[in-house]
Amino acid sequence: MTDWIKAARLRTLPLSLSGIIMGAFIAKWRLYGEGGIWDWRIFALALLVTLLYQVLSNYANDYGDGVKGTDAKRVTEAESRAVASGRITAKQMKNAVILLSILSFVATVGLLYIAFIPDYMNEFYIFIGLGVASILAAIGYTIGKKPYGYMGLGDIFVFIFFGLVSVCGSYFLFTKSFSWDMLLPGTAIGMMSMAVLNLNNMRDIESDKLSGKNSLALRLGFKNAMIYEMILLQLPLILMLMFLAVNGFFQTQNYYVFIVMILMLPLMKIRRQIMAVKNPRELDPFLKQVGIMTFMMAVLTALGLNFFH
Repeated sequence: MTDWIKAARLRTLPLSLSGIIMGAFIAKWRLYGEGGIWDWRIFALALLVTLLYQVLSNYANDYGDGVKGTDAKRVTEAESRAVASGRITAKQMKNAVILLSILSFVATVGLLYIAFIPDYMNEFYIFIGLGVASILAAIGYTIGKKPYGYMGLGDIFVFIFFGLVSVCGSYFLFTKSFSWDMLLPGTAIGMMSMAVLNLNNMRDIESDKLSGKNSLALRLGFKNAMIYEMILLQLPLILMLMFLAVNGFFQTQNYYVFIVMILMLPLMKIRRQIMAVKNPRELDPFLKQVGIMTFMMAVLTALGLNFFH
């Protein structure tokens, strides 16, 4: 059981929850202003679905990199994966991926049933499609003849599914509507998620070169990937400030909504520390730190909008 828990890579879970928290509690704030109802069941099921997607993705990555031999070339103990190390067989992990895919789909249908049935049938079918796409994206990062993670497309998929789909999709589950200003927090969460992936790929840049995993970081080179990382870590708070501006908070007395901006200081520190790194293997601790910053961005936004008045 310990090996399965390690393979689930629990440190990645706060990052996956961030988009749901951001979208759900912006919806809560907006529905409160309009006299609407915020359904806690949708929130609970959305969290469950997201956790299942994340564990599925981590198991699929472990299996895909393991059978391709990518993990065998990793030098950091933290990245000694279950299949590559032999702690879990490839067949066992493949079965776990199949089981998690089924559980993820069932949970998705349950969530969408609560959110859309019986009044929003078209939306129900559209989101079923999004759910299937999310499951396929979780699997396709490293599994298959042409896994997109090996072609340098991981950043795009992370931005779409961890950012736009997660934030805007969860917002839609509650409000049954799309608002263009949701692209701002969606992009912010997406860029923070890309920053975590890029750090991961920068750390593994040498082993990925040996195994033929052409991540975007490898294509850019370590120096340019570092510049890319700084951009990804610089813009999200600016986007959140823009979201607050377009919603008129600069003209109100509710200054608590700006509590999210306190993250400027720890993010500045993290950026400086990352820039000082010369050995890619030293980037590993920052994955967790940036993931926590993403989670805190969502939580502080939720608190500022809904609970500090």
